[in-house]
Amino acid sequence: MQEKWVRKIRAGDQAAFRQFYEAYAGTAIRTASAITRNREMAKDAVQETFIRVYRQIGSYNPTLPFDPWFYRILTNECLRLLKRESPLLNIDSIENEPSLAEKSFEQLTELYDIIQALDDSIRIPLILKYSKGFSEKEIADILGLNQNTVKSRLFKGRKRLKEQLQSIREEDLS
Repeated sequence: MQEKWVRKIRAGDQAAFRQFYEAYAGTAIRTASAITRNREMAKDAVQETFIRVYRQIGSYNPTLPFDPWFYRILTNECLRLLKRESPLLNIDSIENEPSLAEKSFEQLTELYDIIQALDDSIRIPLILKYSKGFSEKEIADILGLNQNTVKSRLFKGRKRLKEQLQSIREEDLS
């Protein structure tokens, strides 16, 4: 389906671009929100990402997977906006979903807060791996890093998450 969209968008088909936007906008916003920690900044990043995709679709190599190309643009745009902003960003809170039990919601909120408190160099690869399902190689391509660096950052991120979660569990038992 992506190949079809790419061909049509390259040919100037605005309806195909609209379909592509509708298919990708939701996950792009969630990913950008997780990266920027700011819903409004995420919306700006997503808007600029779609503009860049439209303008740069001719540079996309159709022999390569589309998603890493798209998410590299999105990630770069998020990082560009983060650099431009103040280092003191507000962390968006997770909205309460009625389907979650109160205890589960508290645990989910704690996990979200722990992830958001991680350094960007560790947090962003974790989001791309576990939220978006990208491989280490794809993450390396998206972030412009060596694959071993990505593996190391994912290892450090998992280790820090585990340490923080154990600390919270110990506090709950006290």
